[in-house]
Amino acid sequence: MGIEVHAHHRRKDTEGALAEAKLLKGKLRIPVVGAPLFIISNPKLVLAQCKAGIVGSFPALNARPLSQLDEWLDEITSELESYNRKNPESPAAPFAVNQIVHRSNNRLEADLQLCAKYKVPVIITSLGARVELNEAVHSWGGITLHDVINQRFAHKAVEKGADGLICVAAGAGGHAGRLSPFAFIQETREWFDGPVLASGAIASGGGVLAAQAMGADYAYIGSAFIATEEARCSQDYKQGIVDGRAEDIVYTNLFTGVHGNYLRGSIEKAGLDPENLPQSDPSKMNFGSGGSSPAKAWKDIWGSGQGIGAVKAIQSAGAYIDTLVEEYEAAKARLL
Repeated sequence: MGIEVHAHHRRKDTEGALAEAKLLKGKLRIPVVGAPLFIISNPKLVLAQCKAGIVGSFPALNARPLSQLDEWLDEITSELESYNRKNPESPAAPFAVNQIVHRSNNRLEADLQLCAKYKVPVIITSLGARVELNEAVHSWGGITLHDVINQRFAHKAVEKGADGLICVAAGAGGHAGRLSPFAFIQETREWFDGPVLASGAIASGGGVLAAQAMGADYAYIGSAFIATEEARCSQDYKQGIVDGRAEDIVYTNLFTGVHGNYLRGSIEKAGLDPENLPQSDPSKMNFGSGGSSPAKAWKDIWGSGQGIGAVKAIQSAGAYIDTLVEEYEAAKARLL
């Protein structure tokens, strides 16, 4: 990776925790990070999330062509700076950009150069951990949070310099793990004292509080944001999230070569039987056109987590976050 790096030493967990504290502690209205949604997340959604007090994020690959990433980062950073000048008492939360580290992503280095240009505060990494990427992010003062589905990947990510771990448990939307969040967070906390995010079926304020009670610092919420006015997807997809329940989620590796969770209705609409899906060859991993399937993952086949039963209407991201905050405070009050 050709990006110039000024940091030569990997941070220990405590250093990562300090960097995270500086960037995020006291900057969020509720301890939530909005998950990057492939195709769906865009500057409008990210800005709405940040202004409402949670970390907003988007995958770098949503900006196509590459020049659009420059435009998006310029729009987000300048709009947040302007917002913060006008609202010194309640500034916006920081934003994050998701980078797919897998070798199939030939844009990684160019995308990272742009993130360096705009000093993106948080980089979320998926499908691969790289020492030089983490060091590059640290060199401009950012932090990295890495997606993991088990302890082997978690240890590997921290060894390679990731500051925090996103524990993607059973029931998460898109590419998801199989572990119970109770077991996953417990085992992670036995050896890691840096920032931990709980991911998987969280869509309510009570779920956010539960994630903290288990030992996570933040809840990672994705699927619920699909049913927002700012999300870049069809009304049918949004309505599918509102109408769906946990039992409508199908776990399969057919569409990308990696196991993930998808809405049953979209699989049926593509002419496939959700109860009898073939296995895909993981070596044919393809994040646009699907492993062994003619239907395109994310476009025709809709990713979703099991938490969508909590989503009752299509509304603005700000209104949804307001509800989350109310539910979170009510859940805390119930327990006191």
